[in-house]
Amino acid sequence: MKLDPLRNLPGVVASALIGPDGLPLDAYGEGADVLAAEMASLRGSLDRTSRRLGAGDVTRISFTTERIEVVAVTSGEYILGAVMLRGSDTRAIQQALARLALDVRDLPRVERT
Repeated sequence: MKLDPLRNLPGVVASALIGPDGLPLDAYGEGADVLAAEMASLRGSLDRTSRRLGAGDVTRISFTTERIEVVAVTSGEYILGAVMLRGSDTRAIQQALARLALDVRDLPRVERT
């Protein structure tokens, strides 16, 4: 599984590799399916905003709530996201996501009709 490097990182409670259609290609943890759906939706909104601003492609999404932190990186049409407990050290998770994003580039591209 592509997400195995995230499983042993302290604080990570869920993660997902999200395909271009918004469905998880790999996921684990409670809430991983929700993470996949919401990250796909959020990326769509941010992509539209970014285009309108002429700011280029969205490459990283991050937010914090009262209980969790979410970090996601994009790799082409794919999104890799992780949910961690608030207060967790996000550096190791961000580095792991960046390494995984390089691996995801080897996945076949989706042909759109």
